[in-house]
Amino acid sequence: MATLNFKGKSAVWNHHLSVPYHTLEKDAKKSLKGKNDAENLIIEGDNLLALKALLPQYQGKVKCIYIDPPYNTGNENWVYSDNVSSPTIKEWTGQVVGKDDLTRHDKWLCMMTPRLKILRDLLHDDGVIFVSIGDDEMGNLHVCLNEVFGVESHAATFVWKSRSKPTNAGNAKYRPQKVAEYVFAYTKGSAETKLFKTGSIQERVYPNKDEHGNYRTTTILTSNRGAYRRETMRFEINGYTPTSEQRWKAGLEEIQSLFDTGRIGFNDGVPFRKHYEQDEDEMLYPIYTYMDVDLTGTAESGKAELGQLIGKDHGFDTVKPVGLIKYLVSLATDSDDIVLDSFAGSGTTGQAVLELNKEDKGNRKVILVEMEKYANKITAERVRQAVKKIGLDAGFTYSTLGSAIDAENMLAGKLPSYKEFAKYVYYLATGKDHPDEAKIKEQDAFVGKGENESIYAFYKPNMETLKTLAITLDWAQETQKKDKGRKIVYAPACYLDDETLDQYGIKFVSVPYNLFERAV
Repeated sequence: MATLNFKGKSAVWNHHLSVPYHTLEKDAKKSLKGKNDAENLIIEGDNLLALKALLPQYQGKVKCIYIDPPYNTGNENWVYSDNVSSPTIKEWTGQVVGKDDLTRHDKWLCMMTPRLKILRDLLHDDGVIFVSIGDDEMGNLHVCLNEVFGVESHAATFVWKSRSKPTNAGNAKYRPQKVAEYVFAYTKGSAETKLFKTGSIQERVYPNKDEHGNYRTTTILTSNRGAYRRETMRFEINGYTPTSEQRWKAGLEEIQSLFDTGRIGFNDGVPFRKHYEQDEDEMLYPIYTYMDVDLTGTAESGKAELGQLIGKDHGFDTVKPVGLIKYLVSLATDSDDIVLDSFAGSGTTGQAVLELNKEDKGNRKVILVEMEKYANKITAERVRQAVKKIGLDAGFTYSTLGSAIDAENMLAGKLPSYKEFAKYVYYLATGKDHPDEAKIKEQDAFVGKGENESIYAFYKPNMETLKTLAITLDWAQETQKKDKGRKIVYAPACYLDDETLDQYGIKFVSVPYNLFERAV
């Protein structure tokens, strides 16, 4: 297999392992109340740190990842900012990467590698990651993805026509026009054993049930615009005729057969396709890797879509169209899956997931990460406005990155407050942010309630005191009077043997050496 050699590779290849965990601090004022508001997340902050913060809860759970990293044309003005302990890379920190930078390809690969490593950890075993890219880094990205995910995991390379107009009207007709962009699709493991949208037969989820058996749902409609317009496929079924901008995915005979055999249902008058567990060895619709503008839209239409929601002065020159991301997400997800975009930009992925949920009555959750200052003003605002426009009862939690808490810092004497430590311990134990900080009781070492256990932490923000703290029999007996259930206790030491720990329902987790041990 071909491999890449670039400056800084040895320093960044395992850098993701040394990135400290952070808490996610909820901002109630910027959040939006509604359905799934605790599971739909918009995170403001460096995406490498945010991805690491998501690992305790989301490792192996994200079904579809879409990212649109800088194309590295030299015009994006992105800045390398990762805290990598390498003299060479330290010199790059905080420097704008421009067209004349002779190390811009090295810097880009150093930026991408640790993020791709964590994204792979977050991806479900039957998940798909889509990565948009242009000519400048296409070759480098392909080899980098092969190294991180494996050559056998390359599922497809999609091509879409990103522009419908010449970039320079003057001499455009005499020069080649770059109107094609690309989307790499990778899975976990061998792509040959993965089917888009369905995954392995044994692991598919069928949340619905009727007289025919268990089933999942997808949309049965598609675009009826431009080259995809087929008026003969806008026929009536069960009193429903698609709108002028939509049509059935198949002809009358096939759609009628699906309806007659109970494979098409209606929700609030909108049709959806039922995929029954016993039918899932079939492959109804081919997936074409060339995506025409009438299916996906263009950068120009994406810019207009954003303007319609938040105003034309949004400041974005290029914006991915909703149709592009909606199409890709529809290929890789079922109705209850999680979608992640860690280069969220203007928030197109958020709108795409909302629209897809509206179309097939889905319940997909979306996580958006954006580090720029416009994360609230544009990324989150677009989602707020999209919720209103689409008419969905949907919400999200807006969070920022909290302080880093890790064993190395603790051993170096950089100790957090009890409340900060307690919130992080809760996150480690449950994979969720603390629901009510007022219930943290330092005097009782009580952190909070998980789903099936109570969480405790012996901790003081003083290294000498910290060394003297331990779980004792007196504490176990006194705590048992108030809490007879299962207990997870983080502490520097424990004076109880395993038999006594079992007697009092205690799982001991050592601090700080095993600070990152996820209790199970």
